[in-house]
Amino acid sequence: MKSLAAPKGFLGLSGKNAQAAAEKPGVSIIPFGLEASTSYGGGTAHGPQAIIKASHQVELFDEELWREPFREFQLSTLAPFAIAGAGGGAGGIKSAGVKAALAQLEGIVEDVLAQGRFPFVLGGEHSLTAGAIRPLARRYADLVILQFDAHADLRDGYEGEHYSHAAAMRRCLDIAGVSLVSVGIRNISAEEIPFLEENRHRINIYWARDRRSWEVREIVSHLAGRPVYLSFDLDAFDSSLMPATGTPEPGGLFWDDVMPIIKSACEVADIVGADICELAPIKDWHACDFLAAKLAYKILGHRFAADAAP
Repeated sequence: MKSLAAPKGFLGLSGKNAQAAAEKPGVSIIPFGLEASTSYGGGTAHGPQAIIKASHQVELFDEELWREPFREFQLSTLAPFAIAGAGGGAGGIKSAGVKAALAQLEGIVEDVLAQGRFPFVLGGEHSLTAGAIRPLARRYADLVILQFDAHADLRDGYEGEHYSHAAAMRRCLDIAGVSLVSVGIRNISAEEIPFLEENRHRINIYWARDRRSWEVREIVSHLAGRPVYLSFDLDAFDSSLMPATGTPEPGGLFWDDVMPIIKSACEVADIVGADICELAPIKDWHACDFLAAKLAYKILGHRFAADAAP
């Protein structure tokens, strides 16, 4: 697949900056604006491009890491492409096309991994995670998903769609050996409870209501020494901070709740892929786009630069 010229890609690197990490590990940004099963607000088809555009305003120096993390990974951003099942439409795809779209994303991630690069998917609705993790699950028998989310996403389909965004983690757990650590959950349906109870050995949930008593060390203990796929649904954030999402929920996380967990996860585990999902941009409201872009850069920073010399 074609890649964007560096100044048009994630972070908008140009000149010497675009070549600064030529010999470093590779990262491929995969914009995948899947919008098929959204059940409240729409707009996720436009999320990836909004994040990429906002990333051009993100400061490259990280005051926490005390360096410019982009120098620790060689960055490439895939050019926009048609999503399978879209039928040439401008916004989203029909529900029947979700399975085809996930198969397409599976193939893209497989190609990225075959090149020895780190796949980072920018969504798009959360159902995409079930496609993105398949090549990783084939490589790692004990893959664990670190999910930041308002919703458990453990339904066995929703509104007639087996691969619904509301079933995102259930479809991931269809794969034998995959386990789940969920952070920030504050919305779960009665129909999800039996599956949760039957799979306590595979699922650990950290409820948002308890966040003041969370122990970060305890949360990441489930990840230690394991391959981890980090999946971040932006509605994990409180709706006052992140209104630009299809299913906003009050009582959510804030920036300083999230960062210590991501940092610690990167220290104790091998983060092998990531996605950020469910941005539904609000016209002329750039704060949410920028938050998503900075979140992506922070994840990459902790993943690739935390151990670099200061």
